[in-house]
Amino acid sequence: MSGALAGRKAIVTGASRGIGRAIAERFAAEGATVALMSRNRDTLEKVAAGLPGAVVREADVVDADGFRDALGEVVAELGGVDVLVNNAGGNSFSMPLVATRFAGWEKTMRLNVDSIVHACQIVLPGMLSQRSGSIVNVSSVAALRGGPLMAHYAAAKAAVVSIGQSLAIECASSGVRVNTLVPGWIDTDLTDFLRAEAATEEAVLSRVPMQRWGRAEEIASAALFLAEDESSFMTGQSLIIDGGLSAMP
Repeated sequence: MSGALAGRKAIVTGASRGIGRAIAERFAAEGATVALMSRNRDTLEKVAAGLPGAVVREADVVDADGFRDALGEVVAELGGVDVLVNNAGGNSFSMPLVATRFAGWEKTMRLNVDSIVHACQIVLPGMLSQRSGSIVNVSSVAALRGGPLMAHYAAAKAAVVSIGQSLAIECASSGVRVNTLVPGWIDTDLTDFLRAEAATEEAVLSRVPMQRWGRAEEIASAALFLAEDESSFMTGQSLIIDGGLSAMP
């Protein structure tokens, strides 16, 4: 490891598993002090056990007031934040839009979109004051085209991309960069259901030119690039890591 984040302080939401855990572990390996946030404290403690100086804070990003309070506590404990990774998100159902309960739509937006707004409103003032920082938002290839039976999720992830672009322009002159990671199909527990049957997995991978699942560690490497100085002239961009899926006709 190169120590690319030595001395820096980072917050990673959704850090107890999958992509979030891989990002937190990679950041720590590169010298960062990392604050891990998710709903599951027990799992967070296990992740933190291998990360020197890690800060653990249990918080549900869907609980706006609780999440904002927890973020404020983390910022105070760290004494400032250099990198914010808004990774928490997901999708819990598939349904035609006409049959989707609005409560389900709202929960998807709270989880994937509102959480990013809350995090940025709490963390960004400090970054603007110190005139430096990197915000990395995690979207999905679902944001790039129509998502049959997942209009709620596709719309939420498209909003993540749009928020990143707008915020990047707002913050550019203040030395704060904002970029978006756009993963494709990644091998995590969240996609286990797609590997339960060989036919389903084959159908999924048939659309991926590289014919394999992505690895959480590959997304973590991209997150590191966006967080470190190697990407210092990059803001308002979407970095797509999807094995060529989005290039398919």
